[in-house]
Amino acid sequence: MAKDKVTIQDIADALGISRNTASKALNGNSSLPAETRNRVIKKAIELKYKQFAFIDTEAVASKTTGNIALFTSNMPGSSHFGSRLLGGLEEKISSEGYNLSIHFVREAETAAMELPVNFEPAKADGIICIEMFDKAYSEMVTGLGIPVIFIDASAELDFSELQADVMLMENEHCVASVTKALVRDGHTRIGFVGDYMHCKSFNERWIGFNRAMTESGLPVDPSICIVDDDRFFFHSEPGWLEAQWSRMEPPPTAFVCANDFIAVALMRALKNRDVRIPEELAVVGFDDAPEAQIVDPQLTTIHIFSHDMGYLTAELLLARIKHPSRPFQIVHVKTEPVYRASSRTSAGG
Repeated sequence: MAKDKVTIQDIADALGISRNTASKALNGNSSLPAETRNRVIKKAIELKYKQFAFIDTEAVASKTTGNIALFTSNMPGSSHFGSRLLGGLEEKISSEGYNLSIHFVREAETAAMELPVNFEPAKADGIICIEMFDKAYSEMVTGLGIPVIFIDASAELDFSELQADVMLMENEHCVASVTKALVRDGHTRIGFVGDYMHCKSFNERWIGFNRAMTESGLPVDPSICIVDDDRFFFHSEPGWLEAQWSRMEPPPTAFVCANDFIAVALMRALKNRDVRIPEELAVVGFDDAPEAQIVDPQLTTIHIFSHDMGYLTAELLLARIKHPSRPFQIVHVKTEPVYRASSRTSAGG
């Protein structure tokens, strides 16, 4: 008979603690004593619980416990990208004996340039920033004298002066590739959709789109692009996207979107106008979110290796903690196009 999978309750029972305490320890809750968290992690490794199954118990036990803070304006578990990223972060950070605490930075704190109320700089060995796109706040965090790494960042930051490491998915070249695939498929009127100043990743995707159009001998026509402020895409009035489409005359035959959320919203809006996809309009996204395969037709997109990005981010930050004086790094993790029915394109055209 196959052995049942190890559960959090098994870990709690083995240590004589509550399931809630064991769960908090495995999820980096900063309210628990470091000693308790270490006991739970050691037992999770011993019992081969999930991501701890291939970690050497003695190697972890010998490491000095430290504390890593994660700052985010959007809880990382609330999206496909964020949840997989967090899994990779926790896997590496836990294996090195560090605690991970999550701090949600609210708009009021960003505006007032205040740190989260439950964050104690003196107790943090490093900071990971996810979806922290305010330039001034980002610069304030890097001035704390604590090693910092950004997963994506403000499009306005000057990386030549930034005192932090940056982890990005590869944006420019992959977007250029899918844009050229649209051109090979016969499209000459291609628009971009998304606020290219929302974050560094969106900005690089815009650059990749522009480069592909230029190299293909095609103009970037602002009249068939939707590049309004990001808040319009997330908090727009009903019918806003349809109205943007109505002003385009003649309309484009393809759109490259800054992410899948925008692409799916656009497809649904234009279906309300009886626009046939991909017969009349090809659509491309970015992220390879679950929605990309649920929408009809399935969305051509770009896959992000989120778990690996999280793991590599933790590696880079831990290396920075050990060697604080080494040159700062800007790392791009490879992405891959995923061609589906919304564009009728393929890698070979």
